[in-house]
This record gives sequence, structure tokens and C-alpha cells, in this order.
Amino acid sequence: MQSGNYQNAFNQEPRRTLERQPSDDIQDKIVEVILFCCALVSILTTIGIVFIIFQVTFEFFQEVSFAQFFLDTQWTPLFAERHFGIWPLINGTFMTTAIAMSVAIPLGLCSAIYLSEYAQPKVAAILRPAVELLAGVPTVVYGYFALLFVTPLLRNILPLEIFNALSAGLMMGVMITPTVGSISLDAIQAVPRSLREGASALGLTKLEAIFRVVLPAALSGIIASIILGISRAVGETMTVLIAAGQQPRLTVNIMESVQTMTAYMAQISGGDSPRGSLNYKTLYAVGAVLFLITLALNIFSNWIAKRFKEKYE
Repeated sequence: MQSGNYQNAFNQEPRRTLERQPSDDIQDKIVEVILFCCALVSILTTIGIVFIIFQVTFEFFQEVSFAQFFLDTQWTPLFAERHFGIWPLINGTFMTTAIAMSVAIPLGLCSAIYLSEYAQPKVAAILRPAVELLAGVPTVVYGYFALLFVTPLLRNILPLEIFNALSAGLMMGVMITPTVGSISLDAIQAVPRSLREGASALGLTKLEAIFRVVLPAALSGIIASIILGISRAVGETMTVLIAAGQQPRLTVNIMESVQTMTAYMAQISGGDSPRGSLNYKTLYAVGAVLFLITLALNIFSNWIAKRFKEKYE
């Protein structure tokens, strides 16, 4: 009797069908439109930023020739005797970037190799978030730490200026280490375990297997992480603004004060230059150069990732 009641109750329940209802199509269309609008907003925002940057840059080049901008070796747009040579700013940007990457690449790669190949799972679960926590520290903190701690410490052994490229570059390297390390770690962990086992079967030690098999197999991801780290260093603002100074110099002396493109943009955006003035337009001209540099780096990163990408079955 009880089983009969269960059967009747089961028969009375509405049965679900695999056939699509008209309401399902409407819901899918609504979700599709919402997602498309979200994607469109990001695209239109990018187009708007690029349009405004290059519109004002075009106005800048109506007053300053390409020869003055690309061939002059002095950058003094705020002085009475004006010079608009962009190279001192580019020099300062790439000088601090080179110092930063000389720190971030070995630290990031070594941490990725250790966490992937040597660390116990419990240790890796603690160390990886701890390393990535460095990326969450505000860049202004790195800048003041470089100015108030690193620079005085280095001045005990080196004849540094108070504001210098070396301290700023070192702190930028520590800041970028999580970027290089995290992406490199993902690339190394994506290498199949069978390659490691095959290397071990051939008699290679663990260290030899890492450098001869694992790292070459993860090369595309490692190079992409390095280029993304360079892009991050090129676009860094507060650390170099505070620690590197505001002296645009065409020099290779890392102990001197330099000015980067982002530091100059932060200086001009402070409001000292009237809107529409030539000084104001230099902000967009420098921003256009910075945009093209980072765009080229990202395109190169994507090309490297595709060129050296390894596919495994």
C-alpha cells in the first residue's frame, strides 16, 4: 500500500523535459546582450583613451617638430629655454627597468623553480601566497622604502645621490618579482610529468632535468612573464617618482638622479600647467610614446608565446 502511494506521488510530479522552451531562448538572448555590452564598454573605453591621447599629441606636433622631439637630447619643456627631446625620459625609463629586471628575473625564476620542483606541497601552499603578497603592497610604499631605507643603506658603500636610479630599480625589481615568478611557475607546472620521468629514466639528475628539459619546455611562458614584467616596470610611476627623482638626464650612471616618462607625466598632471598649453600637451605626447612602447612589448610577448609554445598530448 505504501509503495503504491509513492508511485502515485511520483506520477503526479511534473516531469522535466529536455526540449527547449521559448523562455530559455529569451534568457539566453538577455545574457548574451548583457555580456556583449560589458565587452563593448571595455573596447570603447580603450578606443576613447587612445583617441584622446593621439588627438592632443597631434596638436602637440603642430607646435613641436618631430626633429625637436626625437633628435634633441635635452628635455626642459618647463624652462625658459625649452627643449623637447624625449630621449632623457626614455633613457631613465629603460635604465630603471633594466635594474629592476636584473633583480626580478633571477628571483622570480628561482622562486618558481623551487616552488614547482623542490618545495613540499604544504610549504608551497604557504610560500606562494606569501610571495604574491608583494604584488599587493602599494607602490608608494616601495618608493618611500627605497628613499628612506635602501638609499641611505647603499650610500654607506656607494657615492649615490639622494635620488638615484639604482634604489628605485632595486625596489621595482622586488615589486615585479611576483609577476615573473607566478607566471613562470604556472608555465613550469604545465610541463607534463612524463617529461620529468623520461629525463630521470635517461640518467639525468633533477637539476639537469630542470635546466635541460623542464625550462626549455616552459620557455614560452617564462619569456612571456619576463616581457610582462618589463611592461610593468616601464609603466611604474610612484616608485620612480619618489626614489629616482625628477632630473631628466641622458646618462648611464645608475647612481645619479633620472626622470622616467611616467614620473614626468605625474609631475605635469599635478595641475601646474594650464589646460591647452604646450606644457600640458607634452603630457599626452609622452603618454603616446609610453603607450606605443608597452603596446609593442605586449605584441612581442604574444608572438613569443605563440612562437615557442609547446603542445603535449
